[in-house]
Amino acid sequence: MSDAAPPARTAAVIPAAGRGVRLGPGAPKALRALNGTPMLIHAVRAMAASRAVSLVVVVAPPDGAPEVKNLLDAHALPERTDYLVVPGGETRQESVRLGLDALPDDIATVLVHDAARPLVPVDTVDAVIETVRDGAVAVVPAVPLADTVKQVEPREKGEPEPVLATPDRATLRAVQTPQGFARDTLVRAHRTVTDNVTDDASMVEQLGEPVVVVPGHEEAFKVTRPLDLVLAEAVLARRRANDGF
Repeated sequence: MSDAAPPARTAAVIPAAGRGVRLGPGAPKALRALNGTPMLIHAVRAMAASRAVSLVVVVAPPDGAPEVKNLLDAHALPERTDYLVVPGGETRQESVRLGLDALPDDIATVLVHDAARPLVPVDTVDAVIETVRDGAVAVVPAVPLADTVKQVEPREKGEPEPVLATPDRATLRAVQTPQGFARDTLVRAHRTVTDNVTDDASMVEQLGEPVVVVPGHEEAFKVTRPLDLVLAEAVLARRRANDGF
């Protein structure tokens, strides 16, 4: 009998506890229907599409974990992929930490993915995982900016804002998810950084650890406003026509 330890696994944590107020009243954003299926299910399937992902942890609204568990039970996922549902916290940061706390010991690589990015292609997921496995402690997919960016002096909503600078957009990237991490590094970031940050890679940056960027994909956009839902439906319609998705 071999004494070799089993290979380390990869898990994806999907914080889905937010209300999504910019999409208007109704169900939490992650549970809004996209082509008749909740966005959350699309996001879980996007992670499970990678053969490297063996576990998906969904962090549900604090009072909605049973509903989310029933939702996942009702939709087919690849047999190789297990999933857990855990109640979330008051902030995204707290929800991700609760997802990390639920991971089994043999998880070495962790993806953190926005439930509101339901259409990320599997090639992007695989590229992030591979880069972590090759030795990077933090990896983010990102795309170049198409628009010129202005740095401004913020004013009240609706008031003209003075321009302070025009950054060189060649040096800027719009960051997407899933973001990938060596588990130990991400856990340390969540234990150390108390600032309210917009993404997990920012927390790793505050540790002084290197973060690297890999190419993202235009279809990994975030569904935030009603117009984004229209675009997402169009992407799914094209996929069905081309791939039978």
